[in-house]
Amino acid sequence: MKFLFKLTSAVLLGTMALAATGSAKAADCGKAGTVTIAEMTWLSAGTLAHVTQKIMAAGYGCDAQLIPGDTVPTATSMLTKGQPDVAPELWVSTAQSIWDQMQTKGNVYKASDIFASGGEEGWWIPDYIAKAHPEIKSIEDLKANWKVFADPSNPDKGRLYACPPGWGCEPITNNLFKALGLADTWELFPSGSGETLKASIAKAVSRKEPFIGYYWGPTDVIGKYHMVLMATPPFDKENYKCLVDANCSNPKVSGWAKGEVAVAVVTSLKTQAPDVAEFLSKMQVPNDDISTVLAWGDTNGATTDEVATYFLKNYESIWTKWVPADVADKVRASL
Repeated sequence: MKFLFKLTSAVLLGTMALAATGSAKAADCGKAGTVTIAEMTWLSAGTLAHVTQKIMAAGYGCDAQLIPGDTVPTATSMLTKGQPDVAPELWVSTAQSIWDQMQTKGNVYKASDIFASGGEEGWWIPDYIAKAHPEIKSIEDLKANWKVFADPSNPDKGRLYACPPGWGCEPITNNLFKALGLADTWELFPSGSGETLKASIAKAVSRKEPFIGYYWGPTDVIGKYHMVLMATPPFDKENYKCLVDANCSNPKVSGWAKGEVAVAVVTSLKTQAPDVAEFLSKMQVPNDDISTVLAWGDTNGATTDEVATYFLKNYESIWTKWVPADVADKVRASL
């Protein structure tokens, strides 16, 4: 009798275990169909887009497609068209008015803050300039110290490298230039593109020449070239609303808004692909680690796809916290 009881119990437990296993639903892409992901033009955003795509495709079985993007055009498209579905690195502070409209409309939400310590934007100078000129700490010190940044091709004015055209930081830089009254002693020098701006920094630093211009962090550039962020007056919400408006008629000085950098997601994805939405809610990278990854990519001339693969292979302690174990196994197997 005792043996029969043990046997019956074992069979019952085994049946329950099989039932539990059979009822356990593997993480998947739900009813989402094709999921579109914004691949923006700078290294960190491009890398994070590829990381997102690889995890969705390999781990969740999504038809995950990358589409070209940039801060303002992507935010506008998400607001008006509900596409793309995901923007893994959307700088809210440079598209604030559009973001506010999204929140009012309710069709886009912030799944997570992608950078653990937030993002930093502003005007940067090399550390050797900051050390040699302690009198230049704030953007308000520039008007009186333009000669430090004069370029031989235009020695009568300082040179401030502008934000690349089309980026969300463009109206902010242009409006701050006006608000600070720099036009008489400075030229706002066009950057042309993100790559051109980066090359200008690299050239200046390699020659120990003066440089000041827009940039952001975390990036490989800030760490690699030891750039120092210029101080600003306190953030003023009303002044900043005007600074982000390209048609601002009377800009006034404000510090840059706190670098809120969102994993922006269309709200419909929550119901169409809840497992994917759960992953996106946990997606976050430490600033120092991602800067190190990006520096590796820059030094090795890697594509954003290659940098994403490098991250997934070498930083499992970060991304495996975002997903269930079975998803992590599938992603590892795909690399």
